[in-house]
Amino acid sequence: MEVEVEAEGGLFCFNPKDDTQQVLKILEALKQASHDLQKNPDSKKTDGKISFSHSPAIKALLELENESESILSNDPHLTTLSTHLSALKTLIHNSYNARQRDHGLRSFLIRRANSYEISRVAGSIESEIQAWIDREFIETLTQTLRRAGETKEEVLIDLMEQFEERIARGFDRELQDAILRSKVFVELETILCDFKFSKKVRETSAFAIAELIKFNKDVFVGQVLMGKTVRALISLSSVRSIQVLCILIRSIKSPIVDEIESNGEIPKIITFLSSDDFSIRTMAMDCVLEIGYFGRKEAIDAMLEEDLVKKLVELQKSETRGVLMDVRGESKNVERHPFSSCVARFAVQLEVGEGLRQREKRALKQVVLKRVKEAHVCDAEAATIIAEVLWGASP
Repeated sequence: MEVEVEAEGGLFCFNPKDDTQQVLKILEALKQASHDLQKNPDSKKTDGKISFSHSPAIKALLELENESESILSNDPHLTTLSTHLSALKTLIHNSYNARQRDHGLRSFLIRRANSYEISRVAGSIESEIQAWIDREFIETLTQTLRRAGETKEEVLIDLMEQFEERIARGFDRELQDAILRSKVFVELETILCDFKFSKKVRETSAFAIAELIKFNKDVFVGQVLMGKTVRALISLSSVRSIQVLCILIRSIKSPIVDEIESNGEIPKIITFLSSDDFSIRTMAMDCVLEIGYFGRKEAIDAMLEEDLVKKLVELQKSETRGVLMDVRGESKNVERHPFSSCVARFAVQLEVGEGLRQREKRALKQVVLKRVKEAHVCDAEAATIIAEVLWGASP
C-alpha cells in the first residue's frame, strides 16, 4: 500500500516498508501539510483560486486517511492520529457541502465554525505526526549509534547533530520517553569515551549530551554524575570538550564541580591554562571562572593549591601588562582580551558565587591577595592587581 505525498523535490509514495530516511522525509512533508492547513483552514486559499479538492496539503492528509486502516491500524501509537484524520475528513466534507448548498448567512457560519475546527484538528495532526517522526528518528539514531564503528563518520555526526537540534526545540514528554527507552544517553557516552573515534565525533556526542541536560536536567543529570562523561571531556583536552564542560557546570552547578574535585580532575583543568593553544587557554579560563562561581571550598582550595593565582597573574601580565580594566562592565574588552584583569574576575566569581559561605568568601579573598604578593611580580604590578581585586570584587 502506498500514499502519494507532494513535497519539496517532487511527488513521493509513502510506504512504511521503505527505508527510514525516505519515511522520515515523507512524514516531514505530511507534517508541513498539516501545518499549512492549520494556518489556512478555509476551503479556499488566500488567493481564492485553490479549493480543498486541489490543495496538496488536503490531498496528502486525506489520502493518508483513506489508507489509514492499512497504514496506521497495526501501530497502537497511531490510533490517535487515525482518529484525527477521520475527524478532518468529516469537517472538510461538511464545509464543502455548506459552500455548495448556498451562500447565505447559515452557510457562512457553518464554514467559519468548520474552519476553526479544521485548524484545531490540523494542529493535533501535526503534533501526532511529529511524535511519529520522533519515534522513527530515535530508532534510527539508536541503531546507528550501536553500530557506530561500522558507520561513516559524516553520517554519525549528521545524526547526532540532528538529534541535538531536535531536543533543543524544547521539552517533549513522548520524545523523552523514546530517548529513555532507547538508552540514547548510554550510546552517546560510549562514543564520547571511546578513543577509536575521531575527536570530531566524540565532541559531537558531547554536545548532544549537554543538550540532553538542557532538555531535562532532572532526568539526565544523574547519568552524567554517575557516568564517565566528565572524565572523558577533560581527557579529550580540546576547546570544544572544555566548552561542553563549561555548559555542564552552568547547568548542573555545584554537584558537578563536587564530582570534578572528588575525581581529582581540578589539576588537569588548571594545566589547560598553560597550553600552547590560545583557544584552549581561553576556554580553560572560562572553566576556572565557572568553577569559582559554583564550586565549594574544597574545589576552590584544590585550584589554589595548583598555583592558580600565580598562573592568572602570568596570563594577565602577558596580555595586558597590568593595565586596569573595569571588570564589572567591559564584556567586549574581555572577549578581545580574555585574560585582562583575570585575577580580579576570579575574585569576583568567588564573592558573588553560589558555592561558598560568607565567611569562606572573606577568607579566600585574603588568600587570593596573599598569593598575588607571592607571585614574583614587582611591587607596582602587585599593587595594580591588588587594587583590581579590592575594587573589582566590591559588591
